[in-house]
Amino acid sequence: MQKTARLAQGGVKMEYITVGEAAEKWGISSRLVQKYCAEGRIEGVVKFGKSWGIPSNAQKPQDPRSIKQQSQEQSTFIGEGLMPLMNSAFVPGNCMSCIELMTNNLQRKVAMAEYYYFSGQPEKAVHETETLLEQEDLGVRLSAYLIYAYANLSIGQSRSTRYALSELQRYLQKAAYAVPELRAAETFVAFAAAVLLHLPLPQELPPTQEFLPLLPPGLRAFALYVQAHLLYLQGEYAKSAGMAEATLSMGAENYLIPAIYLHLVAVMNYMSLRQPEQAKTHLLAAWTLARPDDLIEGLGEHHGLLGGMLEAVIKPQWPKDFKRIIAITYRFSAGWRKIHNPETGHFVADDLTTTEFVTAMLAARGWTNQEISAHLNISPHTVKQHISVALQKLHIKHRQELKKYMLL
Repeated sequence: MQKTARLAQGGVKMEYITVGEAAEKWGISSRLVQKYCAEGRIEGVVKFGKSWGIPSNAQKPQDPRSIKQQSQEQSTFIGEGLMPLMNSAFVPGNCMSCIELMTNNLQRKVAMAEYYYFSGQPEKAVHETETLLEQEDLGVRLSAYLIYAYANLSIGQSRSTRYALSELQRYLQKAAYAVPELRAAETFVAFAAAVLLHLPLPQELPPTQEFLPLLPPGLRAFALYVQAHLLYLQGEYAKSAGMAEATLSMGAENYLIPAIYLHLVAVMNYMSLRQPEQAKTHLLAAWTLARPDDLIEGLGEHHGLLGGMLEAVIKPQWPKDFKRIIAITYRFSAGWRKIHNPETGHFVADDLTTTEFVTAMLAARGWTNQEISAHLNISPHTVKQHISVALQKLHIKHRQELKKYMLL
């Protein structure tokens, strides 16, 4: 339904929009808009039969709780409401059993949303988190916004991703008033959201040494993965790899989701250091942890940074799984670029196939056609063709120019 004009009190003509139009405008779900209407939280809203009419100039309702109320919340949610699956230690193959054993209903719902996301089911992750975005438990709400932001990338809803990221930024700006554990939680989600999209860090972000000790072990392990990822982006490959391996050696291997991501960041670094055997060891370790529970999202997300390791290691032995991972790559990377490229001005290539991207990225790192050929188990002629097509698509003439379009 398009905007309609009605006479409000005093004879003033008012334009109304639908629930769906308001949801799109504010970057939230229609269900949440309907909830706001029913609760009377949108000024000037009227009911037309079974539908709601929302003033076209209405503002999205804000969290009604005061900063003082938020700062009085206790930190018990840290091990429960905040990313409980990420913070759970379980044996590969027992992910669903771990979730079923959670006694708190909200905790279990967050964990299911995490599972849907990390197993490459973004639509289900979005549906599960929509009902959690307004929960009073801050840990639940922060988890929901983080999952909601990333899941919406893969379904092409960049407006919803931007909305969730802005909410996380808003919480971080108010975190100075909160108790230390709450500030640590808010910092953790904002840190992860920014770094993994390769965006500038929020100005309000405190040093990692201030919030890391306040996180429970699983979340601390994932935060260290994020820190290692940041070091990778800064070109500190050896330091980043060392951080990942040290974290894994100190018990992070028991927390499957952080461990998978730590192994993947190690792959990224060892490929950048041109040590493919070490990279292969870490990729197989990540795959061994991920495959029993189908936690394959991370492999798809990191495809462009893994330097062809998925093609070299996973594709030959697990071709069906490889196809599913690549499908995740295409969906996630398309949404990722919609946020990353406009925000940073760095135009990562958006129209290359995954194979073209891999060969172009290795070429940008200085690999010869023969080295790329041996690594990917394809002929040097095929490598040359892929790089030639990549150059054509990017409208450049020399392989030295590839670097600015790659994730380097």
